[in-house]
Amino acid sequence: MLARRGAVPLILERQRETGDALCGGFLSWRTLKTLVGLGVALEGHKVSTLRVTSGSACVEADLPGGAIGVSRRVMDTALQAQAVAVGGGLDRDVTIRRAEGLSLVVEGDTIEAETLFLATGKHELRGLARPRLGETIGLRLRLPPHPALLAQVGPAIELHLFRGGYAGLVLQEDGSANLCLAVGKARFDEAATPIALFYDIATENAHLAERLGYGEMGKIDAIAGIPYGWRARETEPGVFRLGDQAAVIPSLAGEGNGIALASGIAAAHAWHSGQSAHDYQQVFARRALMPLGIASLLWRLAERPVCARMGMSVLPRLARHLAAATRIG
Repeated sequence: MLARRGAVPLILERQRETGDALCGGFLSWRTLKTLVGLGVALEGHKVSTLRVTSGSACVEADLPGGAIGVSRRVMDTALQAQAVAVGGGLDRDVTIRRAEGLSLVVEGDTIEAETLFLATGKHELRGLARPRLGETIGLRLRLPPHPALLAQVGPAIELHLFRGGYAGLVLQEDGSANLCLAVGKARFDEAATPIALFYDIATENAHLAERLGYGEMGKIDAIAGIPYGWRARETEPGVFRLGDQAAVIPSLAGEGNGIALASGIAAAHAWHSGQSAHDYQQVFARRALMPLGIASLLWRLAERPVCARMGMSVLPRLARHLAAATRIG
């Protein structure tokens, strides 16, 4: 968006090769429309249904529109290629140690910037870190492709509820299953290891246990201190905060990628129109208020088994409305 109107932005990418970030891997109907507007068309595992489980109970509801499950490796590769194609620069294998105002300290050098667009996701950059607000821990496990798993999950994004958290599961473009947990620190500390936590949760949720039975416990990615519900209402001069650095929506809403794209587009428009980073941040914080508020309420209710069971009884009637209400405008 910056390059299309004559700017010469430079993307500083930490990884030498595009990897698969810790992410739910779900793109909603609205996010797919946004991507098409950016010139990026993605193919993934088609998703049309929301399935929610708690204990042995299971309910389903249709989503308001067609969605897909796709890895961040595929999505980020496509976005980077499009950015370069329209005139943006991309420097890989750049590790930024800290920010000092608009100066970025890298290995043995300093990069001076006119403007910074901070898109470090859930990871903090020293000098521009968010306040430590959250005690939620994110865990991700990839289950390899399996015919029985494909048949069970099908065209659904699944939310598996349990005491102290929830797990989201969706199939990806290669047939593997992306399983992400959001769990409170107190529940996490009850288990001796992350693997033990998965097994403990499986004893509470028969459907999740069945899914885990189709794959071996491999590498578990983790990140701590996720500040769900946080919005950046202020920022440093010249620093536009994007994605999870702008607003952190509970992952059960499936709108994290949507917020990342919406904030990037809004920041580019603001910069081109001469709007300050502070004004952009306040406007975007107001846009994110309702989706984050509704998603945060759902997250708190989902963590409580009694509330989860009551909510499941009305979910089929409310799912489409809740899904629409947690999208970013």
